[in-house]
Amino acid sequence: MTTLSSKAGTKGMPRAARERQVLAAATEEFGRHGYEATTVAAIATRVGVTKPLVHQYFGSKQDLYLACLNPVGDRLLGAIRAAMAEHDTGAPATPLRVLHALFTALDGQREAWFVLYDPSLPPDSDAAHRAAYYRDAIDDLAATGTADLLHAAGTSDPLDADALKHAWRGLCTALVRWWINHPDQSPTAMTQRCARLLGAARTIFATGDYDA
Repeated sequence: MTTLSSKAGTKGMPRAARERQVLAAATEEFGRHGYEATTVAAIATRVGVTKPLVHQYFGSKQDLYLACLNPVGDRLLGAIRAAMAEHDTGAPATPLRVLHALFTALDGQREAWFVLYDPSLPPDSDAAHRAAYYRDAIDDLAATGTADLLHAAGTSDPLDADALKHAWRGLCTALVRWWINHPDQSPTAMTQRCARLLGAARTIFATGDYDA
């Protein structure tokens, strides 16, 4: 029986190139359908290879998920950290910098956001723990950013900061979901749209009547 070389792919394709294809397809499948509903067979079919080949390259389904998650988590964390570290005069406000960094990091692989924020991961699994690590790190950055914004606005209530942090996560998730359904929108176009929406929201809330 002929066995595959450790460096060879299938149908003449180098193994490294085939692995990239599998990871791209798996990231989209996990992002669209969630860990629980995604099968290795479906990923293999998308790429045009066999299920045993995917297992040979990546191991178990959970190993394949982790191979998708780690680069996504590292890329998002790096992008957000870099955006928050910018202090150049004339740079956009921090929320818009972070949004632009997020959209840029996800461009071409928008479903990857939902690989990170997947509620169907097996509880107490390596996959769940690793995803939680990235989510917690992003939440820590969001907590720092929201606390700074509230401090600049003259409030230091920690519950305000916590509520805003959760609202920010929900906003990012909703925006990415909308973006997936509008593939013609570039990262720059999305950032510009967010700038208009945030500006409109400030106006609406500033002029609203509230009797406490």
